[in-house]
Amino acid sequence: MPEVFDGEGRDLQAFYAAGVRSIGPFWNIANRFGSGVNGSFPGSPDTGPGLTAAGIDLIKQVNALKMQMDVSHMNEKAFWDTAHHSTSPLVATHSNAHALCPQPRNLTDQQLRAIRDSGGVVGVNFGNAFLRADGRRDSDTPLTTIVRHIDYLINIMGEDHVALGSDFDGITLPDELGDVAGLPRLINTLRASGYDQLVLDKLLWRNWLRVLKNVWQQ
Repeated sequence: MPEVFDGEGRDLQAFYAAGVRSIGPFWNIANRFGSGVNGSFPGSPDTGPGLTAAGIDLIKQVNALKMQMDVSHMNEKAFWDTAHHSTSPLVATHSNAHALCPQPRNLTDQQLRAIRDSGGVVGVNFGNAFLRADGRRDSDTPLTTIVRHIDYLINIMGEDHVALGSDFDGITLPDELGDVAGLPRLINTLRASGYDQLVLDKLLWRNWLRVLKNVWQQ
């Protein structure tokens, strides 16, 4: 958790030395770096103040170390603060389209375009509550609901800025997916929806590889 980082960045450097290359500055609650998004469904991602001075310093330290900063749990003000101060591509590892599912944790069209324009990527979240238009956690959610979010994100961002993001921790998933072993069923659903192998490769790995190489400068 980011709370373990000291104000001078020494602990961040220690985590980097240990192999950590991606962090999120907060989860759904506030800490000394800023405020996460914590509203209820349906709602706006504009749920509180943005980054603190310590949060802005953290962004700069993360950029200097060539680490990835994950914007997934940021509220809208913190997102735009990060977009303003970060010199790296913006990455949301597990988020969906707010226009299709108005969870405060999902991303608005304006945020999606900002991620696209930065050269970043959005990883689609598999959690039912972040997929369904009604915000319910019901596990009978069809895999075509994930496809619908991918369709929408590609329409806004282009096929080079969308990927699978997952999130298997502490949430309900579509029954057809279940866990990581269900990914072939999602891939088959994408194929049946018209996605060819070139675009599937981008969604599955190429877009992540490009962005990570860019961020890590490798």
